[in-house]
Amino acid sequence: MNRAGALKHTRKIIFLLFIGNLFSAFDRFVINFGVVQISEEFQLSASASGLILSIFFLGYAIMQIPGGWLSDRFGEKIVLFISIVGFSIFTGLTAIAWSFSSLLVIRFLFGLAEGSFFPAGSKLISTSIEENKRSRAMSVFLSALTVAGVIAPILTTTMLVQFGWRTMFLIIGMIGLFIAVLYWVFLKPNILKQRVENNNFITRQGELPAKGNIKVLLRTHMIWSLMIASFGYGFISWGISSWMPTYLVNERGISLSSLGILQMIPAVSGIIFFLIAGAVMDKVKSGQEKWFGAFSGIALAITVYLMFHASSITGVIIFQSLIPVFSAFLSVIIYSLPIKRLPEETSGSAVGLVNLGAQIAGFAAPVGMGLIIDFFNGSYNGVVWLLSAFGILIFLAFLSLQSSKKRLIIPELARGVSDR
Repeated sequence: MNRAGALKHTRKIIFLLFIGNLFSAFDRFVINFGVVQISEEFQLSASASGLILSIFFLGYAIMQIPGGWLSDRFGEKIVLFISIVGFSIFTGLTAIAWSFSSLLVIRFLFGLAEGSFFPAGSKLISTSIEENKRSRAMSVFLSALTVAGVIAPILTTTMLVQFGWRTMFLIIGMIGLFIAVLYWVFLKPNILKQRVENNNFITRQGELPAKGNIKVLLRTHMIWSLMIASFGYGFISWGISSWMPTYLVNERGISLSSLGILQMIPAVSGIIFFLIAGAVMDKVKSGQEKWFGAFSGIALAITVYLMFHASSITGVIIFQSLIPVFSAFLSVIIYSLPIKRLPEETSGSAVGLVNLGAQIAGFAAPVGMGLIIDFFNGSYNGVVWLLSAFGILIFLAFLSLQSSKKRLIIPELARGVSDR
C-alpha cells in the first residue's frame, strides 16, 4: 500500500473507532438522564437509583481483562463486532424492563457486552497506528466520550419528553445494530500492522512475545500506577456524570429541558481539550508524562470542590467546564502509555487491566455516592470531599509512576513465557 493509501486507511480506522466509541458512550450516558423518569416509575430511593447507574460498570469491569485477552488472542475486529451487537441488543431490551430487578439484570448484561469494546479499540490503535501518533489517535478515540456528552443531554432529554424512556432505549438499540454492520463491512484492522516494532522483542530463538500475558503484566510497576490513577479518575468522572443531572434538577432547580442545554457546555470544552491533550502528549519528552498527570489530579480535586460550592448555576457550569481540561490529559496519559511503552502483542490486555480500575470505580461511584447522599439526608457535602480525595489519589499514583524513556522490554515476555 502506498503512503496515500495507508493514510486513508488509517483515517478510516480512526473514524470507525470514533463512531463506535461515540455510540458506546452515548449508550451508557442516556441512563443518567433516563433514571429521572425510571426512578419515578419504579419509586426508587437515591440508593436504588445509584445501583441502577452502577450495575452497568460491574459487568463492564468484569470484561476488561477477558476483553483485552480476547483481542490479543483472536483479533480486534471480531471482538469489536460482537461487543457492539451485544450491547445494542441489551440496550433495546432495557425498554421492556418490568421491575427494578429486571432492570438491574439487563443493565448488568449490557455492561458485560460493552466491556470488550475499549480494550479491543485500544489494541487496534496499537497495531494500526505509528507509535509517535498513538496519543493523538487515542485522544480522538477518547474524545468520542465528550462528543457523546454534547449530544446525549439534548437528544436524551428530547426523546424522554417526546417518547418516554422505554421507546428511547429501543431506538438507540436499533442504531447500534446498524453501526455493527458498518464495522463488519469496512473495518480492516491488519493492513497497517506495525511489524517493525516487533523486532525489539524477538527472542534468540526468533519467537515473538507471548500474547496477553496477564500474570507478567501484573508484575509491571507502570500497570499498577496507571490502574490506581485510572480508579481515581474513573470515580470522579463517572460519579459526576452519573449524579450531576439529578443534582442540578433537585438541588439547583433546573428543569429537564434546560438541563440538556446546560450540560452541552462542559462537553464542548471536553472535545477541544481531548484533541489538544493528544497533540501535546505525543510531543512531550518520554518519561515526563507523570508530571502532567500529577498536576491534573490536584487541579481536578480543586475544581470539583469549587464546582459544588459555586454560589450560582453559572458558577457551577463554569467549573464543570474546566473539569474536562484536566480529565482530557489524564485520559490520554493513562490509556496511551500502555500502547506506547509495552509490546503491542500485550496492548489489549494491558489497556484492559488499566481500564479495570476506572470501571470498578464506575461501579462504586454512583452507588457509593447515592449511599452517602442518603446518609447525609440528601446533602451532597459528603460526596464533595470524597471526590476531591480521589484527585489527591491520582496525584500520588502519578508521582509513583516509573515511566521509562524507552519502550519497555518485559524479560518474561521477551523469552516467550506464557501463563496460558
